[in-house]
Amino acid sequence: MPPTQLAPHTPGLDPNTRTAFLVVDTESIPDGELLAKVKYPGDNLSPEDAVTKAQEEARQTSYSGSDFVPVSFHIPVAVCVVRVGNDFSLQAVTCLDAPHFRPREMVRKFWMGVELYTKAKLVTFNGRCFDMPMLELAAFRHGLSLRDYCQRNRNRFAGNHVDLLDWLTNYGACKLVGGLNLLAKMIGKPGKMDVAGDQVYRMHREGKYQEINDYCVFDTLDTYFVFLRTRVLTGDLTPDQEEDLVKRAREFLEGKVQELPALEQYLKGWEP
Repeated sequence: MPPTQLAPHTPGLDPNTRTAFLVVDTESIPDGELLAKVKYPGDNLSPEDAVTKAQEEARQTSYSGSDFVPVSFHIPVAVCVVRVGNDFSLQAVTCLDAPHFRPREMVRKFWMGVELYTKAKLVTFNGRCFDMPMLELAAFRHGLSLRDYCQRNRNRFAGNHVDLLDWLTNYGACKLVGGLNLLAKMIGKPGKMDVAGDQVYRMHREGKYQEINDYCVFDTLDTYFVFLRTRVLTGDLTPDQEEDLVKRAREFLEGKVQELPALEQYLKGWEP
């Protein structure tokens, strides 16, 4: 079994528990070739120079100085999924196409999984604005069918997708300054540690593909634990049930450190 595929074996987990949620996070980089063709067709720029120019233009127009290039120019370099049971238990953690991390294969395997777990709801943090459009455009690029997803998920309020940022901001009525990092740290989970999203492009150029996917795993797990807390708000879980699920999830992750060593860093970031 690949080191980044964590098997669904949790102490006390009912083997008949149905997968009800797929918690998803991605990391991506700008597509320099596409930028050069679309934004700078007459400039004869290399892919790297096209990214540099697009990032500088983004900084100049951003109120916060962000160099983020629009999602339409991104390609995935990490796609991580946490499978969650209908009892909200953590069933498995997967980095798709490990250890190769080929964009097309990550996208293909992601959409195969979505089509396989047709009754499972997608859970993301800001996925409606970024992760899902990026993965949809990647499917468009590679000619992949998203039949069931297109029928079930493309409804902001009643679809099969729970975007936690959308939900916590009353569907965009307010800002959530601090984002996932804030929410994770509120509930004693690691949040951001040594890596942030704006480092991913540089890390990819340095060949640090596993490190990028480790970071993506951390964000996906943070999203899972934030999801659990929101289910306390909705009344789907009691505080005691959440505490038990978190304890079981920690036992699960502790048992997988040998397969995915980066989990040791994640677990050390938990508050007691």
